[in-house]
Formats: sequence, C-alpha cells, structure tokens
Amino acid sequence: MVSRTKYKIDESSILHLFEENGIHGITNASSLGDGEFNAVFLAESPKKKYVLKIAPPEELSVMSYEIDMMRSEVFWYGIMREQANIRVPEVYAADFSKKHLPVPYFIMEYLPGEPLNQAHLSKAKRKAANAALSEMTARMHAVSGARFGYEQCGLYDTWYDAIRSMISQTIGDCTRKKRRSPRGERLLKLVERHKAALESAKCCMVNFDIWPANIICQLENGALRLAWIDPERSFWGDPMLDFVCFAFHKPLSAISDVIAVYNATAKQTITCTPEETIRFAVGQGYLSLIMETEKYYRYTPLQYGWWRNVIACRLLYRAAFRALK
Repeated sequence: MVSRTKYKIDESSILHLFEENGIHGITNASSLGDGEFNAVFLAESPKKKYVLKIAPPEELSVMSYEIDMMRSEVFWYGIMREQANIRVPEVYAADFSKKHLPVPYFIMEYLPGEPLNQAHLSKAKRKAANAALSEMTARMHAVSGARFGYEQCGLYDTWYDAIRSMISQTIGDCTRKKRRSPRGERLLKLVERHKAALESAKCCMVNFDIWPANIICQLENGALRLAWIDPERSFWGDPMLDFVCFAFHKPLSAISDVIAVYNATAKQTITCTPEETIRFAVGQGYLSLIMETEKYYRYTPLQYGWWRNVIACRLLYRAAFRALK
C-alpha cells in the first residue's frame, strides 16, 4: 500500500544495517507486505529469513497514538508471547536510539506461511482457523492490566477516562491538519452520556487490529498453525473493542458464532448485554474516528486508501450512532 509515512531506504543500506546488528550473510532484501504505516522488508541469507521494520521519518507528522508506536509494538510482542501463549515473531534486535538510522527500527523472525486473508484453505480448515483466532483473542484478554490506555500516551484509572482521552486526542489530530470532525465531536458527547457503562469495563490487553492480514497461517503436515503479527495498535482497555474487528459495521449480535467460541475459552464471557452493546458501539465509533483522521496523515484524495477510509467511516459511524442514540 502506498503511504507517505513509509521510510525510504535502499537494499545496500539494509544489508549494512544487518551487519551492524551482528547478523551476517544477508544477500538480498525486498519490500514486504501491505502495511500502511511502517516500512517493512524481507531480508534473506542462504540459511534464514528475517523481517526488518522501520518507523516513519521523524519530520513527518503522525497521529498522537502513533508517536513511539514501534517501541510499543515490541513491548506487546513480549506480552503476547510470555503471558498469552500466542505465537509471535521473535525480536532479534531493536534500536530506538537512532544510532544506525535517523528513525527507530527492529529486526524480527520471519514466520513462514501466508496472511489468513490470502490462504487457500478448505471450508473445514477455514472454520478451524476462525475458531483458533477467537480462542487466541480470549487468551489475550486474559492478560489483565492495572490501568487503561496506550502505553505511549499515558494511562488512566477507568476505561471512561481513557477512551475519552483517546477520542479527544484524535479529534485534536484532525485539528492539527486544519480539519474538523463533527462526527468525532458527537461521539465524544455520547461517551460522556454513557459514562457509567464505560466505567464498568475490566482492563485487559486489547489488540484493536485483528484483521486476517495480521494473522500468519501455516499448514504443517496438514495441521493448521497460526501466528500474530503487527500488534502496534494495542492498548490496555475494554475487551469489547476487539470484537469490532470481527463484526466491523455489523451489530454485536451478528457475530454469535465468534462469541460462542470465545466464551468457551474466556475468563469473562460475553453475553451481549445492553452495557456490552454500548461499549462495543463506542469501539466502532473510535475506529471510525481513527480511520477518518489517518487519511489526512497517510494519503491524498487521489489514493485508494483515502476513499477506502471514507467509505469505512460512513459505515462505522452509522452503526455506532444507531446503538448509542
């Protein structure tokens, strides 16, 4: 995906960077994946493959929650591996000091397979993959936090305080681009109206980016093996927000199959109460506000990403406001 935030670097510089980190024998490097924020490269030696991820150029303006987001991503990889027993890439080297590049970067394990949205699976295997993803989400939500919010943006005592701040910051990001978000401002007022429901949320790890493109699918001797990549949008928050990635603009009740599998593993089950429905709808609204705002930072009106976000926002806001009225 074309995005103005991606750092530009040539192959010889990538090879040199690996040498600087004590990883020898890299023979070639090429762009990898469809990411829209960081630049990602596949680097190969005769014996092993690696992934290099580079943060955007420092002079570019980014959204508030994206500041120092790469450090946060490395942090969440550790949490997912050590506390949720989720397969993620091993991180071999990370540099946030800008010693070798003028921006942060890290080098991690290359996981064989293909993104779940591109995998050629039988109907039975596809069903098994979707069930496994629901179970992984339940294990992730079992990792509890003490306070709410983004690690890189400050933590709060309640989910109401955190999501109110997160929405306010994103509205501010819009303002910095000399734009206004009337729908974001409406969402903020609705959050204040539903304060009691939001304050009841328990604190856990929330990925908020559970799209098939972020799940690596591998068939090993016929057995299905899944791994998670790109937890960079993660925060400590309300688990209901992760179900937005399963339902998108549909109501929570539309994903009863996902919830049933999730509940079989989860420490705290989901029953689609009015309170949960409100918290889920706030998540739809927040995702819409992010997508509305990020197009000003990443794309121009001539690019696909801009209009994809415009359409997605319309659907998400409509669903959120319908539930929160």
